[in-house]
Amino acid sequence: MVPVESGDAARRRRRATVEVKQGLRELGAELTLLNRQVGTRLGLKDIDLDCLDLINTHGPLSPTALARRAGLHAATTTGVLDRLERAGWVTRDRDPADRRAFLVRALRDRNAELLELFAGMNSSVEQICAEYDDTELERLADFLRRTADAGRNAAEGLAGN
Repeated sequence: MVPVESGDAARRRRRATVEVKQGLRELGAELTLLNRQVGTRLGLKDIDLDCLDLINTHGPLSPTALARRAGLHAATTTGVLDRLERAGWVTRDRDPADRRAFLVRALRDRNAELLELFAGMNSSVEQICAEYDDTELERLADFLRRTADAGRNAAEGLAGN
């Protein structure tokens, strides 16, 4: 016979796991809303802001690499890059390794505008992090990295990659 504590522990674990999943969905929704507000302030579409973030994080990138990371069709990516370039967020430079190709690079002088709009969220996250010790923060960072990897893998699976 299974001890009652074991059943209670299993129920608590399932409940906590459900709460984590619900929290991630809520976080995703709230970050989407925040990004939409930032994009609106900057005159950027949601996908433009997403691509700009990818370029800032992983760039310079070829348009093909950006399309792959963003899960976009090449023609869609071209439209995004055209809008970002016209608005002064990115530049396209010849690839030094292949003069036929080009790389997209974020114009860093515009980052202050982004940082200002995300300052409230960044400040709140700093305050939240201050409540955790180093070991807990390392564990949270690991969880978030692994969860992001799981999301990326799920998206690639749906895309057939």
